[in-house]
Amino acid sequence: MPATVEADPTRPGGPEATEVVCLGESMVTFLPSRPGRLADVPAFTRTIGGAESNVACALAAAGHRVKWISRVGADGFGDHLVEAIGAYGVDTSGVRRDADGRPTGIYFRTATDRSTTAHEVAYYRAGSAASAMSPATMDRGDLWSGRVLHLSGITAALSDDCLALMRELAERREGRPPLSFDVNHRPALWREGSGPRSASRVLLDLARGADLVFVGDDEAAHLWDLHSPEAVREALPEPAVLVVKAGADGATAFVRDAATDTVTSVPALGVDVVAPVGAGDAFAAGFLSATLRGLPTGARLRHGHLTAAAVLTDAGDVCVPPARAHADRLAALDDAAWGALRLGPGWTSEAAAGAVRQEAVGTS
Repeated sequence: MPATVEADPTRPGGPEATEVVCLGESMVTFLPSRPGRLADVPAFTRTIGGAESNVACALAAAGHRVKWISRVGADGFGDHLVEAIGAYGVDTSGVRRDADGRPTGIYFRTATDRSTTAHEVAYYRAGSAASAMSPATMDRGDLWSGRVLHLSGITAALSDDCLALMRELAERREGRPPLSFDVNHRPALWREGSGPRSASRVLLDLARGADLVFVGDDEAAHLWDLHSPEAVREALPEPAVLVVKAGADGATAFVRDAATDTVTSVPALGVDVVAPVGAGDAFAAGFLSATLRGLPTGARLRHGHLTAAAVLTDAGDVCVPPARAHADRLAALDDAAWGALRLGPGWTSEAAAGAVRQEAVGTS
């Protein structure tokens, strides 16, 4: 296993094989028509959301060959999810329809920041089609068909069957592709306790089985009482690559080379935030995209920040990343120009790209 979790061109399927397989539940998402309590919002706009499908959509929009594997209900919401995710260029042939009446999950959220006490999320996903994912219902050959398998901790919280599937996929065994894992702790989904099924224990175990791990510093503090990137790395020595995200303060990557780590930190961009939901998924997609392209660690972190900025400046959970050439130019800026960038709504469009580049050049 390469320490940098490069895509392996020797895996079956040749150069046109699937690059990333993403497994996880996607839901029909209802976005509020205005800020305020859910009780006060008069109307909602329908869209899609789900950590792993968000990553899949962003990667496909960036030109990668991606497959999303999941289960949805035999209902109109399931139709919408498959069609909407497929429209990004994602291969949805691995999505199964539930034949036993389990519905597609849905959720509603407020327009406020998840980190504030005013933020509300109402999940209607208990007993969903995706909660029936298990080692018995999911095909390992399908899951292992890509050069990278991407998972998140959300799936482990959906049901005992989902947890069993996640534990199996996190086992290090011959033939498994490099495993990318986003901790993605959602307290509302977990029945907290101190036993082996507690969020802290489960998510730590799953992270230890992965090759590339993404975790927020807030998650590490809440789950494991760890308060620095170095402390997180000490608790998670197994992954070849560990990325600790610190929100607006940037991100730090630990990349193991032989017995030692190379540590790289990159500050976040200045962003005029429209909505924060989905930024972590977008960061993972940007970092994975740069990894698949064999870019150096600093560029991977910068591409993570750029893709996160794309979703931060949009109201939805899923983003269309900037064109590759545009992102590459911004990722190649010197430190002063990078630090001076400030991105707002619409910055990823072709019309805005030239203005953003011109502003960046003017500051360098």
